[in-house]
Amino acid sequence: MSSPSSPARGRPARLDRARTLQTALDLLNQSGLDALTMRRLADAMEVRAGALYRYFATKQDLLTAMAERMMEGVTEAAVADGGDWSEQLTALARAERDALLAHRDGARVFAGTHATGASVLGFAEAFVGVLREAGFRDDAAARALYTVVNYTVGHTLEEQAALQPGDGAPEGASTLHDAVTAGTYPHLNATLPTLTSTDFTGLFEFGLDLLIEGLRARHAPSAGK
Repeated sequence: MSSPSSPARGRPARLDRARTLQTALDLLNQSGLDALTMRRLADAMEVRAGALYRYFATKQDLLTAMAERMMEGVTEAAVADGGDWSEQLTALARAERDALLAHRDGARVFAGTHATGASVLGFAEAFVGVLREAGFRDDAAARALYTVVNYTVGHTLEEQAALQPGDGAPEGASTLHDAVTAGTYPHLNATLPTLTSTDFTGLFEFGLDLLIEGLRARHAPSAGK
């Protein structure tokens, strides 16, 4: 008689790294990061929980691999259209956000890891390369990478937290609206429609544009140099 965490008799479970990762991403999309456990993953694959450790020694190892998988193809899609350095950086940031939004709690998974696989490092290589080839100093290019990636991940983290599956509207916006209107906050009241807006793409683009223009003003090489 088989148990939920062991394969049925006479039908060996097909266990490999790629299938394990895909199943983990499926579970993430179904139930979110908090519900993703090694035991639940093993049950979904009809194997004993210990079998998963052949590929992932810890859950953190699994999450790191999931973050890497999320970034597959992102760089190629972002740089396909070319453009100047600012257009390429904008495309890379947008592509990263889209990749994280494609998975429930994608930003939470990515933020808690330090993936160093070909997809993540390829993204970083492309980003830094765009700036260095445009004449940015090495230190400015590296710091710009951290700044834009941290902004993108942080923004997406808040975006996904606000729009949990099944709600359709962010609970935080309603809470903020009630708190502001109940108090004496004239400046917040004047800007409340924007503060409580669910136009997360517009908000992301505003911040990204500020970062790009800041890089242009402070670090871009002068024309003719």
